[in-house]
Amino acid sequence: MHLTQRQRTIDVAAVGQLLLHLPALFASVVIVAALSHVLLPVWWPGVLLWLGSGAMAFHRPTERAVARHLLHLRHPTAPERARVKRVWREVTARAGIEGRAYELWIEDSDHLNAVAAAGHIVGVTRFSLESLSNGQLAAILAHELGHHIRGHAWSSLLGQWYALPGRLAWATVRRLLRFLAVSVTGRGRMRCWTVVLFLVVCSAVVVAALSYWYVVLALALAPYLLAAVARRAELRADHHAVTTGFGAPLAEVLDIMQAAERESGHVTASALSGCGETAVVETGTPARGRSQGILGKLLSSHPDYHTRLHHIAPYLDER
Repeated sequence: MHLTQRQRTIDVAAVGQLLLHLPALFASVVIVAALSHVLLPVWWPGVLLWLGSGAMAFHRPTERAVARHLLHLRHPTAPERARVKRVWREVTARAGIEGRAYELWIEDSDHLNAVAAAGHIVGVTRFSLESLSNGQLAAILAHELGHHIRGHAWSSLLGQWYALPGRLAWATVRRLLRFLAVSVTGRGRMRCWTVVLFLVVCSAVVVAALSYWYVVLALALAPYLLAAVARRAELRADHHAVTTGFGAPLAEVLDIMQAAERESGHVTASALSGCGETAVVETGTPARGRSQGILGKLLSSHPDYHTRLHHIAPYLDER
């Protein structure tokens, strides 16, 4: 087995994910600094500790906790481990990657799915192990390996982690406004104070939005741009699977899922899809199709099957 000199790279899609999370990172830094200023004598150590916490994405115990508790994965049984390791060795050998650097997990699911998470987690569903041939299983694992070595998995996790304080703050403000709006329409002694508090909170939100309109605009556009980058990342992961010799079985998997979609008459879970809301790059999250309109397509992180087959067709023809 020949190991490549560079086991990991970072491509345009991974860089794009990080850049598009910068507005959320800016908002999160302001929030963390404000909390640190209230709780600590000096605010900057809290910000530095929070920024340094992103390194936990490559901390093995933390990764295992994410796999077990957030992704609901488990360690494979002896027969499952024997099969998936045999296929994984072939996948990593063709790519020149040290396969022992990654941990293989199983999801108890009846859907065709696989996942790349954090720095070293690769998961596959029990249904995939039971229903796919070795070549098809190797194709979806090669797709997930492509997400890892191109930097899609860790960049997605870091981006969502650093955006978390801003998201939590905005969710808190929305719930507060909703609670105050309901209270304003009610009756009672505290109604006047509730109206005043509601107006104060609304004024603060408007002032912040006008003062930092460029951040607000970037945050509003970010979901659409991130979805576009995620679709590009999926095509790049497909390209990795094809160039390592698994193009034909990958096309078979996509054909199977496309046929299942046509039979059901609606959009089903995709066979090899994109970045989810759980800070992972996975296969099998629901794709958004025509039934959800133009906005659904723009927010979809998963290219449709026809697009993906179209992109890998030239490489299959060359081979």
